Amino acid sequence: MEHNEYEYHNPVLLKETVNGLNIKPDGVYVDVTFGGGGHSKEIMRHLGPNGKLFAFDQDTDALNNAIDDDRFVLINENFRFIKRFLRVYGIKQVDGILGDFGVSSHQFDVAERGFSTRFDADLDMRMNQNNSLSAYEVINDYDEVALSKMFFSYGELNNARGLAAAIVTARKEQPIKNSEQLKKILSRFLPAHKSNKILAQIYQAIRIEVNQEMDALREFLEQSLEILKPGGRLSVISYHSLEDRLVKRFIKNGMFEGEPERDFFGRFEVPFETIGKLIVPTEEEIKQNNRARSAKLRIAEKK
Repeated sequence: MEHNEYEYHNPVLLKETVNGLNIKPDGVYVDVTFGGGGHSKEIMRHLGPNGKLFAFDQDTDALNNAIDDDRFVLINENFRFIKRFLRVYGIKQVDGILGDFGVSSHQFDVAERGFSTRFDADLDMRMNQNNSLSAYEVINDYDEVALSKMFFSYGELNNARGLAAAIVTARKEQPIKNSEQLKKILSRFLPAHKSNKILAQIYQAIRIEVNQEMDALREFLEQSLEILKPGGRLSVISYHSLEDRLVKRFIKNGMFEGEPERDFFGRFEVPFETIGKLIVPTEEEIKQNNRARSAKLRIAEKK
């Protein structure tokens, strides 16, 4: 399937995210969510002849957008393996890392990928088409407890148990293969005035599970600490509160749970310094790009 970069739409908070990296012309940078290449192209504009940009994207569709430039390398892998694959290129430390999490507009707009509630499509939702776990396996193979936990944790749905029970009952009759079937099975949980919002939460939960998004984000953040040079910047956009909470906590004290250990004087060392305030898109940007409405950008510098 042919795709051009414009089908990927405008990158969210383009200038703010790239400015947050405080780019040095001869530095080494990483864009861990390449997509249509919008953020990467903006980074390249700031790099001199000796600068270098590595980009990651596990979706093979994104390879069509690779930038033809000697200073650019596109790695077709999940960003949870950032350290391992940078090592392949002899890179142990970098000057800045940019991440724009969530699903690209392109993935939402290609019906057969199964990400969008707008189309009737097979249950898929894999960002990496080579992964064996798809939405079909999650919906048809997970037991009721696992489904309920997924809807509650990743969709923040109060009726998670009911949703799980309805799925388990329905699939005894026949496998649940597509989004139309799934909507019908869950229709009693979808009151007309809120059906789109609840469906979006249901889809979000399944997508996060299929792509192990929270695990990948944790692994990425931990590795970012190791590979950023002192003074190196982390510039990341989250789209839902689960991601944003993780990012915020990690930037604040370098861990996901608990508190950093204090010394005898009650002081503790944290690895990052927060740069500026939380940045959200303007009304104007949201008007032009609906996907931007829930975006939150946080910038940090490694001490």
